[in-house]
Amino acid sequence: MARLLRLGTRGSPLALWQANMVAAELRAAHGWPDDAIEIVPIRTTGDNVQDRALAEIGGKALWTKELDRALLAHEIDFAVHSMKDVETIRPPEIVIAAMPRRADTRDKLIGAGSLSALPAGARVGTSSPRRAAQVRRARPDVRIVLFRGNVDTRLRKLAEGEADATLLAAAGLDRLGRGAIGTPLDDLLPAPAQGAVGVETRADDDRIRGLLAAIDHDATSTCVLAERALLAALGADCRAPVAALAQIDGAKIHLRAEILSEDGTMYEAGEIRFDRGDAGAPAGLAKLLLDRAAPPLRALFAA
Repeated sequence: MARLLRLGTRGSPLALWQANMVAAELRAAHGWPDDAIEIVPIRTTGDNVQDRALAEIGGKALWTKELDRALLAHEIDFAVHSMKDVETIRPPEIVIAAMPRRADTRDKLIGAGSLSALPAGARVGTSSPRRAAQVRRARPDVRIVLFRGNVDTRLRKLAEGEADATLLAAAGLDRLGRGAIGTPLDDLLPAPAQGAVGVETRADDDRIRGLLAAIDHDATSTCVLAERALLAALGADCRAPVAALAQIDGAKIHLRAEILSEDGTMYEAGEIRFDRGDAGAPAGLAKLLLDRAAPPLRALFAA
């Protein structure tokens, strides 16, 4: 190959695992040597601020803006993200060029065998409005406490008694070798794009886009883009609790979604099956949910 490629990533253990996974897939796809890709850790604002909810300090852009700057300054050639942390509206100069095969999409509950098994008035640690709303809907008696930080930090906070239980993505636990921890919540719809890793590069860099296309998993990209299209149509920001999951169903895509109020008392859910080429179908489901929602719930969304 002509030159060393630079892969930008956050510096957390999970982010570095994902970056190394992408690098390994690229080396295997193209027959490159081990030193063909340099991993460049970049600390983000989201990593630096751990004592406030993401929605209070700028939302998902806190995970991406430093990597975006490095990408557009040609300090890196591509960047790896957890797709659930990537804003639905991205700079036009940046493109999602590949998504490797998606991992487990489910949440896991750690600290109890099920939500119903939590003791009365239990404290559940999370910084996710979606998880908080879903837990409150199932268990209005529980108290939500703020949990920020990487997987190890959250598990340490739980062990130190800052909460009675917490929820973490099964994919992250699996990737860090902690797949035996927690109970999968099969009935809880995940965050849109949960379990998926995305690789972004500059939109005008045809060479890098072509190289990255070799590791794109079509079913993953198709489903994640459908979930992100639903988010965009809802006008949802990081404060609005939204859950969604798209899956390939034969020749169709099966998309399920729900919107909730922050306290979980208001809720609308729906699902559709549509042809893979029907790019407008997710927006149709978004409209259905908003049309059925009570005015206070609808008001949480900008659509």
